[in-house]
Amino acid sequence: MFNRVLNSKAKNITFAALILAVSALISQLLGFLRDNLLANLVPRVQTDIYFAAFRIPDLVYGILITGGVVAAFLPVFAQYFKQGQNEAKNLTNNVLTFFLIALVVICSFLAIFTPYLIKFIVPGFSGEQKNLTIVLTRIMFLSPILLGLSSIFSSILHYFNLFIAYSLAPLFYNLGIIFGILFFYPYFGLSGLAYGIILGALAHLLIQIPFAIKMGFRPTFSFNFKHPGLIKIFKLMLPRTVGSIATHLNLIVITAIASGLSLGSITIFNFSNNLASVPISLIGISFATAAFPALSRDFLEEKEKFFKKISSVFSQLLYLIIPLSVLIYLLRAQLVRIILGTAILKNGGFGWQETRLTAAAIGIFCFSLFASTFIPYLVRVFFSFQNTKTPVKIALLSILLNIILCYFFVWSLSFNNFFQKGLINFLKLKGISNISVLGLPLAFSISSIFQFFLLFFFLKRKISGLSYKDIHQTFLKILISTFIMAVIVFLTLQIYSLFGTTRTVIGIFFQTILAGLTGIFFYLFLSFILQCPEPKIIWSSILSQFKKPQ
Repeated sequence: MFNRVLNSKAKNITFAALILAVSALISQLLGFLRDNLLANLVPRVQTDIYFAAFRIPDLVYGILITGGVVAAFLPVFAQYFKQGQNEAKNLTNNVLTFFLIALVVICSFLAIFTPYLIKFIVPGFSGEQKNLTIVLTRIMFLSPILLGLSSIFSSILHYFNLFIAYSLAPLFYNLGIIFGILFFYPYFGLSGLAYGIILGALAHLLIQIPFAIKMGFRPTFSFNFKHPGLIKIFKLMLPRTVGSIATHLNLIVITAIASGLSLGSITIFNFSNNLASVPISLIGISFATAAFPALSRDFLEEKEKFFKKISSVFSQLLYLIIPLSVLIYLLRAQLVRIILGTAILKNGGFGWQETRLTAAAIGIFCFSLFASTFIPYLVRVFFSFQNTKTPVKIALLSILLNIILCYFFVWSLSFNNFFQKGLINFLKLKGISNISVLGLPLAFSISSIFQFFLLFFFLKRKISGLSYKDIHQTFLKILISTFIMAVIVFLTLQIYSLFGTTRTVIGIFFQTILAGLTGIFFYLFLSFILQCPEPKIIWSSILSQFKKPQ
């Protein structure tokens, strides 16, 4: 029974996205536990070092894997699988062999020169902080090697719609990190956090291999680096790799700027980004990941279905992300206090000022959540018809804008002026004079919105067969439902504060649950009254998964 569930295939995009969303939710809950433990067990100076140490290993993983292989492998794999399973096996083994060698060589080279690179990444760190960052970075270089191989197996599982099996990987990754915080950190110190990352990455890889083998893809070494499929992957991934380099350099610039701000700024940015990214993982990446194999197949075989799927997923994303963004904005302070401000073990180490700044940063991120949720999907729509150049050019422009705005906003918020006072009043930060760190999420949000609109504009130009009439009608209904929901949630919060306590964690928890569930109920009710088609589409997709074929 258990094996049958793990090896079951999703029959449609919506159900596949639901599987991934449930997995992402569980993974995010584990992520909340991870961040809570980091916030309350590890001093801010060490969490700054921990997050900074991710930058170079993430750059390697992003360039070669997330930005390259993941984008290019699946469409090429789909073409070769149509020719026969043996052709697909041969391609897969050559890709695995080449990228294993490439990752080992690159990571070894960068590990040697890490001390020189760290000087540019965290110029504001002290000498001791830089030395510790170097140690952690060198340990973490094992992570992109393991996750790189794992991502290729993930693509195979994607192609066969084995989303339940694939969804286990991020859960084990977070469990490995949590294990490192609880057991490695007390024994090895700060290096124990890096060992937890490696344990999680190893688990991410090992959990997927048996399912790929069951589909007939047993990994073996193959050194035919002139394989036509491998060469085609190189050609497809090159533009995306350039864009990925820029994306990770963007994060490096943000880290470098934050290292020169007040203690804990890197941590505040990363914690707020982690929390604000929850709907992106639950909705945006889930739908994008689920839709990518189907879009890649339909573009080759059935263009009409290709167009319909793009519009359908677009409408479903709108229906889900707009109310969720508003809900998170209204409940941001409560969420931060529950997730980060509540000490699960020992005494709490996450102070009231850190809580307020993190909540404010999340509030800023909320204004661009719709854009950040759509970007992974729109990018994969381009990838599905093997256009990697357009989204890369747009990404480069948005990243350049983000870097410029980061410096401008951090500078603008560093001294007393009309802009700083306005932001303090809007985000209710009176009593906190140093809010420069908020310039980072502000710049990030504006550049994300810029990237979304450019992607949408050029997609309309590239694909003339798309229909936007239904999307426009849905959008108006969603806005009306969301506005009324927001008013009801705000009133619920105010009423609860009159009759219930918000001075205890339990009180805040019940206030958040009550307001959140009330908002969701009224949003669903209003969308039903306004006859939004998306709830029916989502529900019918779930039911169709369990219908027996006739």
